[in-house]
Amino acid sequence: MTDDPAARVHALRTLIAHHTERYYLDDAPEIADAEFDALVRELRALEEAHPDLAGETSPTRTVGGALSTAFSPVVHAAPMQSLDNAFDDDELRAWADRAVKLAGGHPLTFCCEPKIDGLAMSLTYVDGVLVRGATRGDGTTGEDVTDNIATISSIPKVLNPDLGAPPALVEIRGEVYMERAAFEAMNRRQLELGEKAFVNPRNAAAGSLRQKDSSITATRPLSFLAYLLGPTEGVAPGSAWDPSTQHGVLELLRGAGFTVTSRAVVAASVEEMLEACARFEAERHLLSFDIDGAVVKVDDRTLYEDLGSTSRAPRWAIAKKFPPEERTTTLLDIQISVGRTGRVTPFAVLEPVFVGGTTVAMATLHNEDQVALKDVRPGDVVVVRKAGDVIPEVVGPAPGQATRPGRPGPWQFPSTCPSCGGPLARLNGESDTTCVNRSCRAQIIQGLTYFASRTALDIEGLGESRVAQLVDAVLVTSPADLYTLTPAMLEGLEGLGEISATKLCAAIEGSRRQPMHRVLIGLGIHDVGPAAARITSAAFPTLSAVASATVDQLAALDGIGPVIAGRIVEFAQSAHGRTLLERLEQAGVGVEGSGGSGLPQTLLGKAVVITGSLEGYTRDGAEAAVLARGGTSPGSVSKKTFCVVAGDAPGASKLTKAETLSIPIVDAASFEHLLTTGTLPE
Repeated sequence: MTDDPAARVHALRTLIAHHTERYYLDDAPEIADAEFDALVRELRALEEAHPDLAGETSPTRTVGGALSTAFSPVVHAAPMQSLDNAFDDDELRAWADRAVKLAGGHPLTFCCEPKIDGLAMSLTYVDGVLVRGATRGDGTTGEDVTDNIATISSIPKVLNPDLGAPPALVEIRGEVYMERAAFEAMNRRQLELGEKAFVNPRNAAAGSLRQKDSSITATRPLSFLAYLLGPTEGVAPGSAWDPSTQHGVLELLRGAGFTVTSRAVVAASVEEMLEACARFEAERHLLSFDIDGAVVKVDDRTLYEDLGSTSRAPRWAIAKKFPPEERTTTLLDIQISVGRTGRVTPFAVLEPVFVGGTTVAMATLHNEDQVALKDVRPGDVVVVRKAGDVIPEVVGPAPGQATRPGRPGPWQFPSTCPSCGGPLARLNGESDTTCVNRSCRAQIIQGLTYFASRTALDIEGLGESRVAQLVDAVLVTSPADLYTLTPAMLEGLEGLGEISATKLCAAIEGSRRQPMHRVLIGLGIHDVGPAAARITSAAFPTLSAVASATVDQLAALDGIGPVIAGRIVEFAQSAHGRTLLERLEQAGVGVEGSGGSGLPQTLLGKAVVITGSLEGYTRDGAEAAVLARGGTSPGSVSKKTFCVVAGDAPGASKLTKAETLSIPIVDAASFEHLLTTGTLPE
């Protein structure tokens, strides 16, 4: 570290800017919150010691990060500020003392709430109807994500009228998040699809909300917790929409139809406030979602104007940050696993340790570079961190391990695959290591398991252990081999008698009738998930049609683009892919389902964008109705869009883009006419 304060300030600002972008813009943080907070605290201390080095653009005086160019900017009616942080009781007491002085010396009551680890969101309602959702952004300007937040069921589209006439305008602020159980279920689906698992609920929520395609957001289990009343217009003083306390705000928001925390505590003294924060930390695992601290607010809202704010944070609230949960345990071994694409991932085998609310026996080591960077070796006592991750992380060796007697040399990444013995390689400069042998047993098993998964062909009884049994018996090496199996071939295998063998063969037989898009998913082509598979199969309804499609033809489909098109063509033209497609089609896989639902294909080749809610349909149901008639239902408007169907509370950005491109806009009442005839109403 340099002794030059100016150089260190510059270095810290550069480092903080990098990590801010990774956190806010990419939703892919590289360091833990505690490490980021430490950088900011060091910078703040240097600026306080050297005022000439401080500046208005310093990260210590600004909020959030850069805006994504994928969304339209929204200027907030009032800044969405951040909160100053306290890391111990002394800092909380100091904040409370300052607040009492600013309030004229009167004793204060505090409202204490769990600090949910999500993405800050502003919702604007006009005459009680949701009209806009915006991220915090840089505090002054956020990103318009109206179409995406409209897919979150816990966000009311209309405020509860039982509270009386709603304000002419009201802004509700809160947090978009994922509950742990929903996050884990989503990650299981990701892994079934052969996609990477999300790191933690917060990043998953942020990444899901900031999808350009709102139909993707609609598939993610997002929730919203309201906790603050923002700017209002047309509110009568003393009315239900003019609460005088923060705990009154929570009751108002609950009555208006929002989910609010049920664990808020009103503390009559600083000591009660400290006890509430300590209780939140002790009971954090009892909640259904992740929290990373507690938020303490002065309960009396009439004092907020007198208490004021700094350039980045209000003086009437503060966040008590909890330390990351870390434990030490012994690293027993480092092993590697092989996925269906050949990706080889190192992981730590640990002496079981209780951390983050669960007992942990394995933890990710990400890739070869991360193992080398952390320099952990079998036999080391290591630090394990868990903050909502599906697989916990090894932070590094505990202090003193680098010099422990008898410590082995640095762990070396294997050069051959543990499954097939084939060579391992890092292709095209990637950080991931890959087994390049397509005949690798592990890849075959994972690929077949994925093909049979619920997301793809949904073959009941064909899980990973059964697939491994069939592979080891040399009965299958390819998905097409499944359709050559007979009960007689299976009888005699462990756990497969006459009845169970017949049942498994019947399940495999039934999968021939699965629709084409499921077959495309099951092929495991990179980047081809459910949405891309549906769009592709609507335009190319047979495997032979997909096999003969060109990059230009596929890329021309609304919602595909050149990258996915290239992936499909690359697979279809490879020797392996060409043979597999031919054999599956000969086996009749996807043929019966190619016609879709049996309904008239009135919308064949037409892209219909749906925005807002349609009476009698869920969002998924409306899109399914379009797909069943041969159409596609992308989440965004483009020049290729046939029309936009606008229901209640439609997305303003979609309507604006449709008008700009002269795309017809159809009202909800005409949706049935569109489905039936495939034409626009006159």
